Amino acid sequence: MNVASRVLGWLAVLVLPLASAVAEVKLPAVFSHQMVLQHGAPVPVWGWAKAGEAVTVSIGDQTSTAKASDAGRWQVELAAMPPGGPHVLTVAGENTIAIQGVLFGDVWLCSGQSNMAMTVNRAQDFEQEQAAADLPMIRMFTTARRASTEPADDCQGSWVVCSPDTVGGFSATAYFFGRRLHRDLKIPVGLINSSWGGTAVEAWTSQTAQAGIDQLAPVREAWEQKIAQYDPVAAQTAFEAQQTKWQAAAQAARQSGAKPPRRPTAPTDPRQDQNRPANLFNGMIHPLIPYSIRGAIWYQGERNANSAYPELYGLQLATLIADWRSRWQADFPFLWVQLPNFMQPQTEPAETSGWVVVQEQMLKTLAVPDTGMAVAIDVGEANDIHPRNKQAVGDRLARWALAKFYGRDICPSGPLFKSAESRDGSIVLAFDYACEGLGARGDDLRGFAVAGADQQFVWADARIDGQTVVVSSTQVAKPVAVRYSWAPNPVGNLVNGAGLPASLFRTDDWPLAPGGQR
Repeated sequence: MNVASRVLGWLAVLVLPLASAVAEVKLPAVFSHQMVLQHGAPVPVWGWAKAGEAVTVSIGDQTSTAKASDAGRWQVELAAMPPGGPHVLTVAGENTIAIQGVLFGDVWLCSGQSNMAMTVNRAQDFEQEQAAADLPMIRMFTTARRASTEPADDCQGSWVVCSPDTVGGFSATAYFFGRRLHRDLKIPVGLINSSWGGTAVEAWTSQTAQAGIDQLAPVREAWEQKIAQYDPVAAQTAFEAQQTKWQAAAQAARQSGAKPPRRPTAPTDPRQDQNRPANLFNGMIHPLIPYSIRGAIWYQGERNANSAYPELYGLQLATLIADWRSRWQADFPFLWVQLPNFMQPQTEPAETSGWVVVQEQMLKTLAVPDTGMAVAIDVGEANDIHPRNKQAVGDRLARWALAKFYGRDICPSGPLFKSAESRDGSIVLAFDYACEGLGARGDDLRGFAVAGADQQFVWADARIDGQTVVVSSTQVAKPVAVRYSWAPNPVGNLVNGAGLPASLFRTDDWPLAPGGQR
């Protein structure tokens, strides 16, 4: 049984308990003032009331009525509305709620770890961006961080209108993505930011979706072992000892003028840990379902690149996509940011690491229908895992969305490897998205390596020949494989006519050792 079937079966039998009986009509936090609802599609509206209570929902010239179930939950579906507003959404039962300033536009769910959570006030050129942020048709709802062992009914958060006073607190990647969409499409854009720094992909995927996948057993078993071995008394004792040691070290550092060491972190029951599989899906994604969305963007992978199983990332990402789509019962577009260049610049022809493995896994996941990827291989920073150029990242996500899902005639991406052909001691490489031709940023083409049957890579000579790249080396008489930008911080400089960089790739399928090393 596939992920979607399993999840749909789970939904058919799941009944979410209400914390307590409610006597008045209530709405989830995501239904609040200044909200953006998805235009051009049916819009579910739901909430809670006394069992059997009739609830009427009105907006514009339409009205819909539902009766609260025995569990106290009700839901209606509004007919599709055109972009625009503002409207008032009225929900009436024994009490009446009037939500002001409602717009219809495109709504995108924006999730991941710290590079999605990173705010505009930490991005480059903040003062200029702040001055230009009088964009009231862009709104953002930021979900409060919450890990939960069970699917939660609701979350905390509120919709915020974009302005010079508020934009600094917006997710930078989400904002620059949404700004490009708004400027090109001329419609309101709603961004739901549900992200948490330092978190793993498996935390954002439901337990049900992951449970039946044998390849993911090592991840599940590692957490089961953590839970079985956790001793709260011993953990607290160890923490107190660390505290005592830290206090002495911090005092000595202050006296000498040095920077104090980092304060030790209090122990957490692994059952409650934000990285435990499904805990963030439960606490930060489930409460948003089935809020109508146009699609999702994703910036995550750094934690999994440093895990014991980076080679599982493609499967994990595909599982998350299938899980979310089945929950929303829609095959919405799903876009992600490929990990950017990071760490020390490349010196060897092929430097395999967990970082590179996750980058390749992201590239391979483009095989999932209606997905897209922003290549960020040129906008990272060697010494900072949180690069400040979020403008490029957001713009590249938007380019793919505009080209693939909005029908705009623009180049969606930098060159992506398509095929390789051996020819007279060389290998000829063809690419998708060689928009307006291929080129080299800077001087001669760099970043290509070749290997023969011995699987030993050496730097290659590379030249552009029309829409292809021809690579060879005097050291390899019969090359059988090519790798490009195969390092965490590569030297590759292949671009297309739109100035967008090529993704890393390899033509071989030689196995990589555990942890990504070869």
